[in-house]
Amino acid sequence: MNIFLKTTSNPNLIVVTGPTATGKTAFAAQLASKLNGEIISADSRQVYRGMDLATGKDFRDYLVNDQNIPHHLVDIVDPGYEYNVFEFQRDFMRIFEDIISREKMPVLCGGTGMYIESVLKGYKLIDVPENSSLRDELNKKNLQELVVKFESYKTPHNITDTKDRNRLIRAIEIQEYYKNNPEQAFNFPEIKSIIFGISFDRKIIRERITKRLKERLDAGMENEVKVLLQQGLSPDQLKFYGLEYKYLTQYVIGELSYDEMFRLLNTAIHQFAKRQMTWFRRMEKQGFKIHWIDGQLTVQDKIDEALTYFKKRE
Repeated sequence: MNIFLKTTSNPNLIVVTGPTATGKTAFAAQLASKLNGEIISADSRQVYRGMDLATGKDFRDYLVNDQNIPHHLVDIVDPGYEYNVFEFQRDFMRIFEDIISREKMPVLCGGTGMYIESVLKGYKLIDVPENSSLRDELNKKNLQELVVKFESYKTPHNITDTKDRNRLIRAIEIQEYYKNNPEQAFNFPEIKSIIFGISFDRKIIRERITKRLKERLDAGMENEVKVLLQQGLSPDQLKFYGLEYKYLTQYVIGELSYDEMFRLLNTAIHQFAKRQMTWFRRMEKQGFKIHWIDGQLTVQDKIDEALTYFKKRE
């Protein structure tokens, strides 16, 4: 039986999220150990090999009572490659099916909101090529005609903005591709999730971010960037990965002093954490229930709270 067609009234996915520097991975590993689970990373940068300190990758987080909790989508591509949300969703589906087939609990953990939403909303992100002749034909239609055509499909790829011509045309282009290439379409698994978020007071988050940045710089984060440059990545390629890689690269190649790098990077990470929380609040407004757990609780209290909430949802 195709596991994607299997339905259940019980949760079949745990999600652990929250802004950076909140200890998501360690908590997710502890929770997975209690629920016979395996972790699927939802971090857009931890997929890269050799990009460890700057992405917050710490394999010790996966150790629980000297047992390594199985984890996926970490260290799967080389730096320089531009991994994207389409590939993440494809890889998630493959791993989700495998974990469920072994009667274990998938635990999706990370702070990349787009990755998490692509799973929870079941976006169909087939890598559909542009169809220039179809676009020429559609561009001759007015907005209402495009809406009628889009709504004529029995299973639109996802809800789109019917007031935006470009999005409508792209949505129709995707549907036409599915129609002519039915083997490319897929049924997304039925996701029944429980979402946990780790939260701290904003002041404490700022303190944790700054403290962690200092620790990672002391641990050799600068050298990590130097090694990647020595391996052949260009400064522009490293800057593409943002935050730590952007500012550390500028420092290493002499565009910034150490103090400038630290100040700009520290501020950028604080702003990033704020944007993450904005994303999560938007998810809540869209109907996703996030059960927020106080990050200042002890590890055991966090796990107890999560397990109590999980049992209520079973």
